[in-house]
Amino acid sequence: MRRIALDEPLVLDANAVAGELAELMGVDVTAFVARCAHCGNRDAMGSLRAWVHGPGIVLRCVICSQVVVRWVRRPDGPRLDLRGAAYLEPR
Repeated sequence: MRRIALDEPLVLDANAVAGELAELMGVDVTAFVARCAHCGNRDAMGSLRAWVHGPGIVLRCVICSQVVVRWVRRPDGPRLDLRGAAYLEPR
């Protein structure tokens, strides 16, 4: 598995979308520990890699590059998908 470099084009860390995450979830979750459902990596939500230049936002695991969290804003409200997170643990 390859580690995602932060200097790749169009990639930020999830701290760049902390405000939007807090708005969606009602609390700052960047310090929460997320466990990747694909590879089992446990790390702070803020360390996930964010792709923000599409129709929504995608957060990927830094170890396996699989999607952990994604969301999109729609006229009828936001859609949040957490299927890639085995769990979120408040810290």
